[in-house]
Amino acid sequence: MPRLLTSVAAAVILVASGAIAQAQDRTKELVWSDQMPKGVDPHVVFDVPMQFVLLNAYDGLYRYIGNPPELVPWLAESHTVSTDGLTWSFKLRPGVKFHDGSALTADDVVFSFKRLLGMGKGPASAFTPVLKADNVTAPDSNTVKFVLDKPYAPFLSALPLVAIVNAKLVRANEKNGDWGAEWMALNTAGSGAYMLDPKTHRPQEAADFKRFADHFYGWKDNPKPIEIIRANTIQETSTRVLALIRGDVDATDSYLPTDHVERVEKSRGVRVARDESMRVMVIRMNNSKPPFDNKDFRKCVSYAFNYKGFISGILKDYAVRNAGPIPKNLWGAPQELQGYTYDLAKAREHCDKARAAGAPINRKLEIHIQSQLEQTTQAAQLLQSDMRKIGLNLEIVANQWSNLTSLTGKADTTPDMWVHWVSTYFVDPENWIGQMYDSQFHGTWKASSWYKNDKVDQLLRAARTETDQAKRKSYYEEASRIVVDEAADIWIYNTIQLRGLSQRIEGYKFSPVGSGGEVRWMHVKG
Repeated sequence: MPRLLTSVAAAVILVASGAIAQAQDRTKELVWSDQMPKGVDPHVVFDVPMQFVLLNAYDGLYRYIGNPPELVPWLAESHTVSTDGLTWSFKLRPGVKFHDGSALTADDVVFSFKRLLGMGKGPASAFTPVLKADNVTAPDSNTVKFVLDKPYAPFLSALPLVAIVNAKLVRANEKNGDWGAEWMALNTAGSGAYMLDPKTHRPQEAADFKRFADHFYGWKDNPKPIEIIRANTIQETSTRVLALIRGDVDATDSYLPTDHVERVEKSRGVRVARDESMRVMVIRMNNSKPPFDNKDFRKCVSYAFNYKGFISGILKDYAVRNAGPIPKNLWGAPQELQGYTYDLAKAREHCDKARAAGAPINRKLEIHIQSQLEQTTQAAQLLQSDMRKIGLNLEIVANQWSNLTSLTGKADTTPDMWVHWVSTYFVDPENWIGQMYDSQFHGTWKASSWYKNDKVDQLLRAARTETDQAKRKSYYEEASRIVVDEAADIWIYNTIQLRGLSQRIEGYKFSPVGSGGEVRWMHVKG
C-alpha cells in the first residue's frame, strides 16, 4: 500500500474508533491497537484477543504475574486441598466489589463455574473432564468448595482461566435460559481494574475501558494509572505500525514481523518490547482429511518446511526452534527432541511412499493464513515455494482468526492446513499437548489437527490425574515423542514476543499469560 493511502487508512480507522476524536488528555489514556475479540463473554470466547479483556475487566481466584509467570492468590486469599487431591477449598478475599458496587461473594464464584460448565464453551474444556457443576458449592459466603471426580494435577494452574462474574447482573439479563450469553457478548459483569463502556463496544473492532477506582487490589503501586483504555483493531500490520510511529496509537500487536521491528527501532518516540514467552508457532494439518491422514505425507510436508530459513532468514533469530508442541522452556518437553529439519530429499521420499499407498497428493492443497498477521503469510509463502519444488500444489487462502476458530469446530470444515500460535493460557503442559492431541477435545480450535492415537490419549489422561511431578513429566515426554514421530503438525518456534510500544508508556509488565496486556501496571510518562 502506498504511504499516502496507508496514512489515510490509519487516520480513518482511528477517527472511527474514537482514538483521535475523543483524545483530549493523552496523559490519562492508552490507545491499544491489538486484535479485539468477537465477543467479550469470558466463558465463551477462549483466545488471545479475549485475554486482554479477561485480564483487565475481570478477576479470577488466582492470577499469573511476571515472567517466568508466578501463580498468585487473587480473589482467593488461600486454599487447601485434601490428601486424595479431590477436594479443594478456597477462602475469598473480603471487600471485593463488582463494577456496579455490589459485593463479590462465594455465590458469584459458584455461579461462574456452573455457568462455565453449563455452557460447555471456551475455557470449560480445562475442567469438564474432572468437574461437575453440582460439585461446586459455597459452604458460607466466604468459602468455595470444589469436589473433583478424580485428581486433576493442572487444576490450580488452570483456575486463572475462569472469570468470576456478577451472578445477579447476569441472571437479570438472561433470555430463554441462555445464561445471559446474548447480553454478555456485548457487556461485561466483572470486578476487574477496568470497566468496559458498552456504548463504545463494536465486536472485533473497538471498545473503551474506564478505570475502576474501587478495584480490590488498589492503586498504590501505580499512583498515575491509565484512566481510559481505547482499544481498537487495525487489520494491516503496516498501517498499525505507521499509526504507532505517528503517535496515534501506543501499542501494536505482539506478532511484529522483523522488517517492522527494524522500522520501529529506527523511529523516534517508540520502541519494541522483546520478551521470552511460551507461545508455539504451529502449522496445523487436518489428520482426518486425505492426503493428510497418511503419516508419510505429513512427514513429507514436515521435511519441506525451511525452519532455519524462516527463523534466521526471515525472523532474524527473534525466535528459537521448537521441535514439538510443548515450549522448550517448560518442563515436559523432551530436551533431546530433534524434530524435523528442512530436507527436500526426505520430503520426496515420504511423498513417494504416500503416493504408493494411494494418498491423493496431487490434488490442490490449501493453507489458511490470518491476513492481519504478516508472519502467517510469510510462513505459508515459504512452505508453498518449497512444496512446489517437490511437485505439490499449495494455495494460500486469506482468512481471519474468528472465522478459522469457527471452521475448526468440525473435521470436514477444518482447512487442510492453517497457521497460528498456541499461547500461554495457563502454565502447564496440559495447555499445549494436553488440549491439542487428546482426542476428547476434537471440535475445539486447539485440537484442530483431528489427531487420534489411543496411546497418546492414555498418556495425556494419565498425566492429568497423576500428582507426582516426575511421572507427569515422563508421560508428557513420551506423548511428545509419539506425536512428533507421527508428524501430527508442523511445530516451528517458541516466541520471543515483539510488541511495538510508545516511549511515553511506562510500567509495561510482561507475562506470557496475557502477553503483557494487563494495563493496571502502566502509566503515561510526564
